[in-house]
Amino acid sequence: MSNTYAPTSADVALRAKNLSVYYGSSLAVRDVDLDIPRNEVVAFIGPSGCGKSTVLRCFNRMNDLISSCRVEGKITFHGSDIYGDKVDAVELRRKVGMVFQKPNPFPKSIYENIAWGARINGYKGDMDELVETSLRKAAVWDEVKDKLKQSGLSLSGGQQQRLCIARTIAIQPDIILMDEPCSALDPISTIKVEETMKQLKEDYTIIIVTHNMQQASRVSDRTAFYNAEATDRGGKVGYLVEYDRTEVIFNNPREQFTRDYVSGRFG
Repeated sequence: MSNTYAPTSADVALRAKNLSVYYGSSLAVRDVDLDIPRNEVVAFIGPSGCGKSTVLRCFNRMNDLISSCRVEGKITFHGSDIYGDKVDAVELRRKVGMVFQKPNPFPKSIYENIAWGARINGYKGDMDELVETSLRKAAVWDEVKDKLKQSGLSLSGGQQQRLCIARTIAIQPDIILMDEPCSALDPISTIKVEETMKQLKEDYTIIIVTHNMQQASRVSDRTAFYNAEATDRGGKVGYLVEYDRTEVIFNNPREQFTRDYVSGRFG
């Protein structure tokens, strides 16, 4: 695997070392080494089944919810192993938020979609201000400010996804994970979400899984390309092929697999 990114510890938001993931006895992803820099957008690309989303879900321990899943190796966040015995996974997910592929607003008002999570996490500040700030950061305030009492489910798909981004922002995370956040959206909504990501990296670190290589090239500072190889048992094992600045991955990658993928020869 080619990885020219060698930051100082102070620049790293998340670090994966020798990360492997199993489902039961089957190895799904092997030996991923990855440093995620602060205040950048990092895109995970690669063909289906190569482990992009599996690795992403390791970063806030969403894989804990799958009983057959086992994680080996080490992931550090603020220098601490997130799989350590004393780590509270719920608190971790507050600091490493998640935006899913399909918009999933709560069946509550737009206002309560933002306020509810902050409230149960003990927020004691001005809730009106938090709601407005979160919606502004997600670039949806101007579209919803006059209908905050309406259901979040009444919004368009693109607005719902930005509402979900605002909901994540409201609990004040350090990192935002996005698992194909635009795959269910129309092109105009996709552009708005991408513009939102570019603005958010001033305050947050963002990791996005995407099948859209044009999207990765537009929004990300760095790109990690994953591939998969067949196993003797008929399955596939994902692995990290190459990780570098996005312009390098798309214009001058070091690995032939990367060159073939970004040029559309396979995938």
